[in-house]
Amino acid sequence: MDANTVRKKFLDFQISKGHKAIQPAPLVLEGDPTTLFTGSGMQPLLPYLLGKEHPLGTRLCDSQPSMRLQDIEEVGDPRHTTVFEMLGNWSLGDYFKEEQIRNFFEFLTKEIGLDPEKIYVSCFIGNEKYGIPKDTESAEIWQKVFQEVGIEAKIVEIGEASNGDKRGIKPGERIFFYNDKENWWSRGGGCETTPIGDPCGPDSEVFYDFGEDKQDIEKYGLSHPASDGARFLEIGNQVFMQYRRNEDGTFSELEKKNVDFGAGLERVTAASIGSFDVFKISLMKPIIDKLEELSGKKYDNNTDEMRVITDHIRGAYLLASQGLVPSNKTQGYAMRRLLRRAILRALDLGISSNFLAEIVPIVAENYKELPDSILTHRDTALDVMLREENAFRKTLSKGLRELGKLAKQSKESLSGYDLFKLQDTYGFPMELSVEECYREGIKLSENYRQEFDEALREQRERSQTASKGMFKGGLEDHGEQTVKYHTATHLLLSALQQLISPDIVQKGSNITADRVRFDFNLDHKMTPEEIEKVEKQVNEWISADLPVVFGEYDKEYARDTLKAHGEFWEKYPDKLKVYTIGDFDNPVSREVCGGPHVEHTGVIGKFKIVKESSSSAGVRRIKAILE
Repeated sequence: MDANTVRKKFLDFQISKGHKAIQPAPLVLEGDPTTLFTGSGMQPLLPYLLGKEHPLGTRLCDSQPSMRLQDIEEVGDPRHTTVFEMLGNWSLGDYFKEEQIRNFFEFLTKEIGLDPEKIYVSCFIGNEKYGIPKDTESAEIWQKVFQEVGIEAKIVEIGEASNGDKRGIKPGERIFFYNDKENWWSRGGGCETTPIGDPCGPDSEVFYDFGEDKQDIEKYGLSHPASDGARFLEIGNQVFMQYRRNEDGTFSELEKKNVDFGAGLERVTAASIGSFDVFKISLMKPIIDKLEELSGKKYDNNTDEMRVITDHIRGAYLLASQGLVPSNKTQGYAMRRLLRRAILRALDLGISSNFLAEIVPIVAENYKELPDSILTHRDTALDVMLREENAFRKTLSKGLRELGKLAKQSKESLSGYDLFKLQDTYGFPMELSVEECYREGIKLSENYRQEFDEALREQRERSQTASKGMFKGGLEDHGEQTVKYHTATHLLLSALQQLISPDIVQKGSNITADRVRFDFNLDHKMTPEEIEKVEKQVNEWISADLPVVFGEYDKEYARDTLKAHGEFWEKYPDKLKVYTIGDFDNPVSREVCGGPHVEHTGVIGKFKIVKESSSSAGVRRIKAILE
């Protein structure tokens, strides 16, 4: 069964049970600084689980795209992904355990067609310290449900998951009691760390059995549902919010009890086709097929690389199609990291040329069923990703070459100072250097992170000293808005040079928190068409959210090798600061400047030229604002 069919069957099934389908939330939640991305189906519904009334009633369902980057290093095994889709249904003070358990079992066995013999469940064993009883109600409901289809379902107490690693499963056992590390839900984790005042409660997890032969006993011990081994795959979790933590740390029952249910679309689909490898489902296998074609290599022999590429490009596409662009901050940096890790793994497969244009349309086709309400930028997603691929390949080529040189020169290991030089000079991020060192077997010094931080601190101190007495670029102050205008002025000069005349230089500027006034040499009044072209180009560079980086260089190197733009070479000190906007090897702008500037152009805002006039003979003046 393909994933789109599973999603539709789930929503149709829940609607038949009286639920109202709600629109999924975007991956980037506006006004929520606590998290980078929507990481679960319940996250956007938390206010309603805490008591707020939902306009659509007390029975809700959806399918929520989600992302958890804390799992990024785990991607490469058969089941971990950073991006996934969570099938969810909720009861806000309506039905509770009996109806929820029976409905989910019916969905799995009747709608999806899973063999009930392969379904196992876990429940909460209770907590004596806090007077929370064992969830025998859920266990007994499950026992009845299994018995009704002729399956013996013995109940067993495990407690700590490690106990299960030692004892395994005895004949007839199907319902397992674990402690609060496995089967308790709160925003803080276990019982001890449940926040005061929060709703919380036991959960009942559902697992699919792929067979004893999938268990690596030497690595994970004997098989049981909560084992880390590959035999059992968790496909759904039913949270029964029936308690609240009191001011004194105790727990009391809620009058209004909620159900919060989530099932991984990818995992349910994998179970439906009998594959313990989620990368073989319809959302991912077509991508892997294309990677096999592009690389000439087989998936079975290159699972790590192909799984990482497949997962990361899916995640980057969903972010790009929601309007996010790669940058050096927060969500934009996460998106950049996904794309760059995918490109690095493609190199491992021997794919050395651009390949996203071959892969992204497959991802887009896979997700065509998702609503336009969250995928608001489908049409531009590919272009955004291709720009990042082009920019990174240039950085990668230079950075890898220099990393190789440093590795040859080093007798023992690379230091954090070496990694700082790669980032400062070539724009090659420290994280990628570390990743490459661990992958081409290059050793790193024991204290490389401290050394990198020390080099960064020293550079900042030098920059502060060097900037004293240097040309200040006409800044009125160093406030946030003035700094944005200052960076926009660099883009304006570059646009004038590229679109109007390469001979244009700055003749003066005055920058405040309200506007920029910029003088430049030109022998004619700019036409409306020229003004429009320049304005459009500046805004395109802003929208691309280009990185803004600086480094300190010898004057001759900055002028002759980096080709930095400058007006006062004879007055500059021997060491000077150079700001680069965009790709380091092919920048949008590179100027000698004392700073300060924004870290990425996306924060600048919309650039608007409000006036172009004569300043003096042969000198024109532009006045511009940020909207």
